[in-house]
Amino acid sequence: MSETIKVGAVQAEPAWLDLPESVKKVTSLVEKAGKDGVNVLGFPELFVPGYPWSIWTEPYLNNTGMFHEYMANSLVKESPEMDQIREAVKKAGIFIVLGYSERDGDSLYIAQSFIDPTGTIALHRRKIKPTGAERAIWGEGHGEETLINVADSPFGRIGALNCWEHFQPLLRYHEYSQGVDIHIAGWPPFFAKPENIPTLYTSTGEGDRLACQFMAMEGACFVVVSTQVMSDKGREKLKLVGSPHVRTPGGGFAMIFGPDGTPLVDPMDPGEEGILTAEIQLSTIDYAKQMLDVVGHYSRPDLLSLNVNLKTAKPVHYA
Repeated sequence: MSETIKVGAVQAEPAWLDLPESVKKVTSLVEKAGKDGVNVLGFPELFVPGYPWSIWTEPYLNNTGMFHEYMANSLVKESPEMDQIREAVKKAGIFIVLGYSERDGDSLYIAQSFIDPTGTIALHRRKIKPTGAERAIWGEGHGEETLINVADSPFGRIGALNCWEHFQPLLRYHEYSQGVDIHIAGWPPFFAKPENIPTLYTSTGEGDRLACQFMAMEGACFVVVSTQVMSDKGREKLKLVGSPHVRTPGGGFAMIFGPDGTPLVDPMDPGEEGILTAEIQLSTIDYAKQMLDVVGHYSRPDLLSLNVNLKTAKPVHYA
């Protein structure tokens, strides 16, 4: 295992609703990370083909055309497009966690594929519960395909969750039980709270970054926060012009936290694109876990424990 590891958090705008351009954007970021010596790179939630923010601002029927376009530009896990991404990862010699809208037959899922330096998909997972309006587009993950979310790598044990999965304490706890060293937190663009409109602080970039900082402290692991940003062009593409909930250019809140919650880098501007990087040493996790190991010496399984069902539910059973 490498002594010093360079991790990277993508903060970038997707190629909205365009699968071929999305693949180009992913491969260019992978290539850049490889040239910069990054070992582990985290991508935002639904980076391919972008987070369709208008699901929150427009009625369902007004989005029918967009849903059709979105489905056609979602990524199939085993496809020529994924092969291009895997080949780019292999060439760069890095480990990535890619967030994308996965098309499986005629259904969509909010997915993350863990691709190792050989270009192999080492682990694949789906979001356990799409949030709010997301349930109109994406299905739920089940069993092992969702709950096993930590993979071995040459750079330690890599875990990942998407967006509001970070507010699910049992899901976080299960990840800690898998021995995560570096956690990839994938997020869409989130903006500052608009004035005079009742919205949740947990739906702002500031609030969500705090959730990731808490996870670093609670799990005593490194946390790489990767986020989308949105430009004026993206706002127009998603029919969000005039929406008080979206401010462009903006939406980004990428960060990298140490295992005691210390920010390891300075944040980029919310509308800036790039890759935040930090050099880390996994051995420093011991300093935090010596005092706080929530699935080890600081737990009480005789009083509190977690039941986990890894069996995947299937709609059809044959006798």
